[in-house]
Amino acid sequence: MIAVDTSVVVRYLVGSPEDQAKRATAVIDESTDIGFPLVALIETAHVLRTQYGVPRVDVIDVLVSLLTRENVSVLGLPNAVALEALVRARSLPGAPLPDALIAATARWSGALPLYTFDQTMHLHGVPVATP
Repeated sequence: MIAVDTSVVVRYLVGSPEDQAKRATAVIDESTDIGFPLVALIETAHVLRTQYGVPRVDVIDVLVSLLTRENVSVLGLPNAVALEALVRARSLPGAPLPDALIAATARWSGALPLYTFDQTMHLHGVPVATP
């Protein structure tokens, strides 16, 4: 297995700069087993939204598309759990993707309740508590 950084994922998705995008595409399309660090998924979503103006729903859709590829695994979380979190985040208006993945990681790890001051975190399907 190899791992890819946010910079490779973003170049792959946006297609520029052209030379880097071609190299990123070769790595992602030709590797048989790629690990996407969980932090890189969150950072990719942030970069697409803030630097490229991609709407949140479209960011989630592209991440879902990446995670359903046969050669891609999420490092630190089973793909099915990450995909469930993305789908849940897509259905919640304004729900940030990082919160969805934080909740999914806490649930998968059995680290519950999730202590937070965020009053909407329960929408991600985890028991929460306030410190």
